[in-house]
Amino acid sequence: MIHSMTGYGKAEKEIGTKKITIEVKSLNSKQMDINARIPSFYKAKDIQVRKMVSEKLVRGKVEFNLFYENLGEQSSTKINIPIVKNYFEQLTALSEALNVSLDANTLQTLVQLPDALKTEHQELNEDEWKEIEGLIATALEEISEFRLQEGGALEKDIKSNIQVIRDLISVVEQYEEDRIQTIRARLNDHIEEFSKVEKFDANRFEQEMIYYIEKFDINEEKVRLRNHCDYFDSTLSAGGALGKKLGFISQEIGREINTIGSKANHTEIQKNVILMKDSLEKIKEQVLNVL
Repeated sequence: MIHSMTGYGKAEKEIGTKKITIEVKSLNSKQMDINARIPSFYKAKDIQVRKMVSEKLVRGKVEFNLFYENLGEQSSTKINIPIVKNYFEQLTALSEALNVSLDANTLQTLVQLPDALKTEHQELNEDEWKEIEGLIATALEEISEFRLQEGGALEKDIKSNIQVIRDLISVVEQYEEDRIQTIRARLNDHIEEFSKVEKFDANRFEQEMIYYIEKFDINEEKVRLRNHCDYFDSTLSAGGALGKKLGFISQEIGREINTIGSKANHTEIQKNVILMKDSLEKIKEQVLNVL
């Protein structure tokens, strides 16, 4: 079964005094494109995270987020007391000079000044990271399952449209005899008019007519179109990362449909060619989201 490139996965767990949440979202893209948001003290593991994501998801525009919430009483962010004290002394001196009293909001103002808060450097705990790794693997597994389910819906829809094209080939065949007769009658009418004023070689005329009619023959295109549809189906059932390959096959299907349309010279056949193109466009849109 094919996989879609659209998916979402989430995993969370309390590790020590932290609640760790992993979120992974993906959309379709020609290549692997990862946007990773990781807290600064986990940045050393950025390359490892990207490797895990690319190996599991293969292709797509991926947004990876690692969030944490401190559940303990200790915080890595502290008030820089000497700095705040110095700010306060300066404000006190300024208030006395201007004869303006300080109010209850003074402390709130002070902690918003530059360097009033400081973040203590935290060392990466490898045991903690191993648990986070497991959490990342869980989120990636969830998004892969999501992609598989989406892929099942895509596959069903794509196969339906491929079958529409097959059915329309059979419809086109119903009009072929009428089409050839119409072309032949049209040629004969023109020749009859021409023969009234010009002499011509009847044998040469017959050869030219055969050549002309062969130019409008669409049997080879129909055979190739059916073969391309069969190849598309078998490729679809193979599983794996098939998006690019299916895109190439759909291009070949389009070439045969266009050639049939250009040779048609028949209103009903042209109508069915348009219906084929409509189904093919739906297939191409869906294939863009196939892994």
